Amino acid sequence: MTTQWEAQDKVFLITGGASGLGAEYTKLFLEQGAKNVAVLDIAEDVGKTLVVSLNEKYPGKAAFFKCDVSKEENIKTAFQQVLDAYKKIDQGVVSFTLKGLDHMRKDKGGAGGTIINISSIAAIFRIPYIPIYCGSKIAVLHFSQCLAMSPVMDNTGVRILTICFGSTNTPLMQNVLERAIDPKASEIVLADTENSKFQKVESAVSALLTMFKEGELGSIWYSIKDKPVRDITLVVKRAFDEFENMWFSEP
Repeated sequence: MTTQWEAQDKVFLITGGASGLGAEYTKLFLEQGAKNVAVLDIAEDVGKTLVVSLNEKYPGKAAFFKCDVSKEENIKTAFQQVLDAYKKIDQGVVSFTLKGLDHMRKDKGGAGGTIINISSIAAIFRIPYIPIYCGSKIAVLHFSQCLAMSPVMDNTGVRILTICFGSTNTPLMQNVLERAIDPKASEIVLADTENSKFQKVESAVSALLTMFKEGELGSIWYSIKDKPVRDITLVVKRAFDEFENMWFSEP
């Protein structure tokens, strides 16, 4: 039987938490009984406004920390600020996995926990007009898979989970044209996105909660078109097993 993980009385750190899905995750975990949620984002005004609103409903439970996750010093500073404020971090939807892992791992004095990495169907679909975006998302997926393998994660008490979202109705999708490699490609993106069924934000949030509660170490999940979230770990594993077996069978 799968262990049910709970948010109750846990401290969460969410990067990109000021808007879009990140803001919805923040609300979700507070609704689920989180002790505190640290919202990290570069968008200071938006983040502070969100936190003020959340603290009206959940007094003192949310705080904003300005952080540009593309800058190592920003990450170190923000991470330490969260620890100074809350003394620990139990769970994270994060962009700096290794920093969180080093703090959480039981074999280094931590209490264990969960790290959720956000990928995309762009990691498992070949989409010719947004190759940079696809490349970044498959990097997230593969990084998470490899990190979650034995013996790296043995005795840490930390789960690494990855979720691949399909097109979801967020500001990110509204800016999709900027991610295409040329104007002609932008027209293709526009035609495709207009004909696609965008997933509701609520569906994506529900999918993440199911994964958080039920997901096993290293599991990969798939959420598209408002359908129930699916654990696709074995599908991805079979694909990699095929290539690995091919390599090992070579003389």
